[in-house]
Amino acid sequence: MDKLQGFLSAAGNATHGGSYPAGGPRADDDDWREAAQHASNHAGDSGNADLFSNLLGALGQKKERLANEDVDEDEAVRTHKKYFQDDDDDNNADDRSMGSAAAMQALKMFAGGESGNTAKSSSQGAFVALAMAEASKLFDKKASQGKVSSDSSKESAVMQAGEMALKMYMKSQGSGQSSSSGASNLLGLASKFM
Repeated sequence: MDKLQGFLSAAGNATHGGSYPAGGPRADDDDWREAAQHASNHAGDSGNADLFSNLLGALGQKKERLANEDVDEDEAVRTHKKYFQDDDDDNNADDRSMGSAAAMQALKMFAGGESGNTAKSSSQGAFVALAMAEASKLFDKKASQGKVSSDSSKESAVMQAGEMALKMYMKSQGSGQSSSSGASNLLGLASKFM
């Protein structure tokens, strides 16, 4: 996990989306409420706010479990190269690999300034939303080419991207870091993959 140390601490602790527990929504849930619209805007014709809102809600419920899971960095780099650089003729694109590749693409886009690179766009919700939007677009592209495995769905690919992005965020967030260091930490992480 060395590659992920210091990754993006903007927006404070990980939040949940969708249905709230008995305690009600937390102040930083606004970040996730806006994330669905952010994802929809970035995905264009490949997704809508309702799709992303539902998946973000489900993703939020998995936050604690995801925080304890490792990130397969080598796999993320490999799948990103496969889908976004080589664009090879793989006839069995699956939801897991597309999701992993999309999360890496979101990281690359942030590093390139394509996400706006502001405190708002480098928040947890915005980063997860960008990954989910990229997965939605990638799935549509592969589906139009007839290169998606029969047991894969767009919803699953988008969810996998959200899970990978959230794990990246939480694993490397660290404790005691100031939120102001988020953008520079994310750029530092991205530089290790490029």
